[in-house]
Amino acid sequence: MSDKIDGYAAAVTAVASSEGILDSIADEFYRFARAVESSDELRETLSDRNLPSGRRLGIVDDLLKSAHPVTTSLVAMLVSAERVGDIAEIANRVTSMAAEARGQRVAEVRSAIPLSQDQIDRLSDALGRATGNPVDVKVIIDPTVLGGLVAQVGDTVIDGSVKTRLEKLKERV
Repeated sequence: MSDKIDGYAAAVTAVASSEGILDSIADEFYRFARAVESSDELRETLSDRNLPSGRRLGIVDDLLKSAHPVTTSLVAMLVSAERVGDIAEIANRVTSMAAEARGQRVAEVRSAIPLSQDQIDRLSDALGRATGNPVDVKVIIDPTVLGGLVAQVGDTVIDGSVKTRLEKLKERV
């Protein structure tokens, strides 16, 4: 990762940790980053240099009106600094640092449909046994998965998606 991304993530983690709000900031920022990542229109609007800065920051305020002020300030700073393209990476790093502070690892799980809390808990337990570490599961709704799940913990990817199964079946035929 770049030094700038690590620098932003470390600064956010330090501020949020010192205020005792690291987990909530990491969660809010992660969810915002996934929204930006999944919406071309939002990403382009927040990155649009032709749009007045005040308008872009107004959009951030509207989207994060119920978020903690630290989260809102962080996103506003990144938008003002024209770092919208780095939001997902910075959020991933902050989320990982928050998990590390709790003695956990982060698993990004892609699913075509939302998972129940019971399913998330069972998945966390199973991934924890497989990795040897407690795991914080972050679910991303991804319709392209079609069904099943794709889980990533660090560099390890476990792909149990219908999409991949269909692709493998197609290769055999």
